[in-house]
Amino acid sequence: MKSITRQKPFEEIKEQLAGLDRVFIIGCGTCTTMTKTGGVDQVLEMKGQLQEIDKLVTGWTVIPIACDEMSEVAIEENKRAIQNSTCILVMSCALGVHKVSTYIDRPVIPALDTLFIGVEDSPGYFREVCAQCGQCVIGETAGICPITACHKGLVNGPCGGTNNGKCEVDKEKDCAWTLIYERLKAQNRLDLMRKYQPPHNFQASPRPRTARIS
Repeated sequence: MKSITRQKPFEEIKEQLAGLDRVFIIGCGTCTTMTKTGGVDQVLEMKGQLQEIDKLVTGWTVIPIACDEMSEVAIEENKRAIQNSTCILVMSCALGVHKVSTYIDRPVIPALDTLFIGVEDSPGYFREVCAQCGQCVIGETAGICPITACHKGLVNGPCGGTNNGKCEVDKEKDCAWTLIYERLKAQNRLDLMRKYQPPHNFQASPRPRTARIS
């Protein structure tokens, strides 16, 4: 499972850096390296772009996993270059940006947009598999999340628009509920297709959510 990201338009990054002329860049060696949005190559490319608009890049690093405690170690190792900067530009998922911000007393700017959590089906092709909704039903849908796999997010399906196993919203896309049916059939669990799932609660929940592990 990886956090899937894309780089913000450079004009947006430039706008966020207005008045911040000395920049330290942080990339991530895991998710954004895989998605080619924050690995070594992308960090060096960003460094060049910033220098072209007269920003001083005081240094850069690619943290193996930007969203865990390794951020603190990397920040300490680059303390002098970071202290010489007026801001940190982070090329990682939002979790990495948040983690870095807890260790630094100056502006931390995200260079990327976090899109979703997904898996790599084939080289360079990532598919969303979890919406982190907190109401998981995949034990009864053969491991396929209908919230993410179905364009309509139906927890009871299929809808009346499915046609020859394809989705009516996107005719190139397999109907999620046809896939669920086929898997349940292979598992001899088709009775679950008749089980009614209560409507999903999409109402806003108090944020930030928390969890205590005991």
